[in-house]
Amino acid sequence: MDENEEVISTREMTLHMGPQHPSTHGVLHLVLDMQGEKIVKASPDIGYLHRGTEKIAENLLFTQFVPYTDRMDYMCAMTNNLAYVQAVEKLLGLELTERGKYVRVIAAELSRMAGHLVAVGAWGLDLGAMTVLLYAFREREKILDLFEMLCGSRMTLNYLRIGGVRYDITEAFKKKCLDFVLDFPQRVDEYERLITNNRVWLKRNKGVGVITADDAISLGLTGPSLRASGVKWDIRRDEPYLVYDRFDFVTPTGENGDCFDRYMVRVREMRESAGIVEQALKGLPEGPVNVDMPEIVPPPKKDVYKDMEALIHHFKYVSHGFKVPKGEVYSSIESPKGELGYYIISDGSEKPFRVKIRAPSFVNLQSLSHLCRDAYLADVIAIVSSLDPVFGEVDK
Repeated sequence: MDENEEVISTREMTLHMGPQHPSTHGVLHLVLDMQGEKIVKASPDIGYLHRGTEKIAENLLFTQFVPYTDRMDYMCAMTNNLAYVQAVEKLLGLELTERGKYVRVIAAELSRMAGHLVAVGAWGLDLGAMTVLLYAFREREKILDLFEMLCGSRMTLNYLRIGGVRYDITEAFKKKCLDFVLDFPQRVDEYERLITNNRVWLKRNKGVGVITADDAISLGLTGPSLRASGVKWDIRRDEPYLVYDRFDFVTPTGENGDCFDRYMVRVREMRESAGIVEQALKGLPEGPVNVDMPEIVPPPKKDVYKDMEALIHHFKYVSHGFKVPKGEVYSSIESPKGELGYYIISDGSEKPFRVKIRAPSFVNLQSLSHLCRDAYLADVIAIVSSLDPVFGEVDK
């Protein structure tokens, strides 16, 4: 080689991505060690929200903590409510009414659809496809309209309560919800026509962020991110809660464990959720939605004046808190992001002694370095989107 010839080589460098970057889905700071344009190591730097949710829970009555769960994965608040109240009910040994279980399934699956719509829409926007975001939010707004009919709120809902739900569903809600879920599959077809076979979408997602089934399990991945690697694990089916074992639905899985498979699993899950809601609405039993325990839930409105003593009894307990038996419990559900679990230790008082939350966004994020290794900088955007992290849940 001639002495005057310059040797072109790539330098190692560290690039800081976020927390202000719009594609980091909130306040994620990524420290990327790079060789040229390839990722050698990706280190998530979290904690910018300073939440302390678990410690807050230990200083509140069991009932007072329910609204705080809405603020974790705020894109699908109903499932956050469900995981917590189900854990407390397990401590209390409460068995819900049949109608209450069905109403909770309807609320949880609508919440799953709302969460996946944001995931797919924001993912499209991250990779330059803005139209799919507008389409997805069109249907999400309809779900939020249903939530508004159900409980008067649209985002931080605080609808589920220990022992049942705040309000029973109305005939108007039932009709509007049924119309929505029957129409929904055609709307998903529109999303798929936009991007599923789009060559740019395929190029940005196929073969990107690949993880094997064994590695996914080792890293604690759950939800769509695990099922995309071919692991058919769904808590609704494998460890049934509420009345999921009565419904006919498929657990979608992928084959390659790449970003595209994680996208397809979510798309197919939305279709399945619409089917579950339809089955629940058509099979909705009659009866009360709450357990008959005035110390935990108030009597129905129609009985308030008839049984004023029961109402006074309820508010006496609510204002001072009801005592929960000593013990410890872990209860988990299949949230849109994966396994959302609550581990609660009770010392027999009206407040939890210790609360530990297994937040799927937090756990899934530890796979980021594995997924990004040897990928290009542009691939990091698709990989973060494919995990669908919400940082209210990560920085719990």
